[in-house]
Amino acid sequence: ISICRDLPNIEVITFSMNGISDLEPLNQCQNLSELYLRKNNIASLNELFYLKNLPRLRVLWLSENPCCGSDPHRYRMTVLRNLPGLQKLDNQAVTEEELSQALVDGEEIMAPPARRNIENGCLESTESSAAESTTETESELLNFSLEETNKIREELGMKPVPRDKFSSFSPRDTDCNRKKRNNVLNAILLLMKELDTEGLEIVQQTVGRRLQVLRKKELQEE
Repeated sequence: ISICRDLPNIEVITFSMNGISDLEPLNQCQNLSELYLRKNNIASLNELFYLKNLPRLRVLWLSENPCCGSDPHRYRMTVLRNLPGLQKLDNQAVTEEELSQALVDGEEIMAPPARRNIENGCLESTESSAAESTTETESELLNFSLEETNKIREELGMKPVPRDKFSSFSPRDTDCNRKKRNNVLNAILLLMKELDTEGLEIVQQTVGRRLQVLRKKELQEE
């Protein structure tokens, strides 16, 4: 998600089911109001350190990450103590009573988490066992990739890809490559929101040419 460093005006980010473990690139997104991070590999609530200075953040979906732990109350109280501006957490409205209680039951985060190791371009949490617990099934990953692909095609004025056709050209690659592919799709979606009509037309023309090349290649292989 390093692309977010170059998108300070982005307002809504959806990175669910993306193998993300590091939120540091988001700390420059001062206009961010909605952030969806469900089912990732965020191992520590200390990652909230990077969100504390985002003045407009109102919606956060962080559930089904290792950092949520086994105590839902402690998790929610800690998030709200550090992000008191939230109006909705994990699709549940935040109340004034909760914000008051969070000052008592929540843990204040004063420092960023420990550094992560980077191997072969994949971010890995130091708590590998926790990360492994959120590994998605092949079907869930396919559904997510298909959804994101069709969002891109819709932005470009193209027809959605049927599920049967999508699976035919979606190889069973490694988890690392799959995460990279999903990150690229999300980066494209984020960048397109920054483009005007002229920019989108250039993208559409480029994608059209690229599709023609790929289709010719597929026909030759058949």
